[in-house]
Amino acid sequence: MSSDQSAIDPSSAHQKQTLLRYLQEGRDALLQKLDGLGEYDLRRPLVPTGTNLLGLVKHVSGTEAGYLGAVFGRPFPEPMPWMEDESEPNSDMWATADESREQVVEQYRRVWAHSDATVAALDLTAPGVVPWWTNRDVTLHRILVHLTAETHRHAGHADIVRELIDGRVGLRTPGDNLPPVPAEWWPEHVARLEAVARAAEQ
Repeated sequence: MSSDQSAIDPSSAHQKQTLLRYLQEGRDALLQKLDGLGEYDLRRPLVPTGTNLLGLVKHVSGTEAGYLGAVFGRPFPEPMPWMEDESEPNSDMWATADESREQVVEQYRRVWAHSDATVAALDLTAPGVVPWWTNRDVTLHRILVHLTAETHRHAGHADIVRELIDGRVGLRTPGDNLPPVPAEWWPEHVARLEAVARAAEQ
């Protein structure tokens, strides 16, 4: 098989490694937004629907456990009652006072290990079933693409929530993907955008 064929073959090891790399980048980005915060700031809701950092991790953990677990007949071995149909609405989006940061994060890491084992064991063309989807029949390739998109979406939510908490921004480290401008530039920039928005409405 030529290198060009390998690059487009959805069952190739190269494609699997690429998908896993992008998934792991999303996982890491999500957890990095917890750095340096106490239990209160990790949990406090900052938008009208209650989105909070630790809840995002708990939600993504449960979602990944399902997609790369039971969907392929390899259920994650630990109970996750907040993911059951009969659970309280939105119970996967917040951590109780008894669920510590360490518990939520370490369970997420165990989910990673279980998911990675599923990916290692199966071809990307391996079939699975998502009972809650209209088109239930899927492949591992499709689920990896879907899960990577969902993980990065929630990492983006975490970006905004973290900025609302203490102003910390950045892709991997604080400020690493921002323009090199002095701190006083930002209030001026925001004021300018506010003025533009008001002018556009007139």
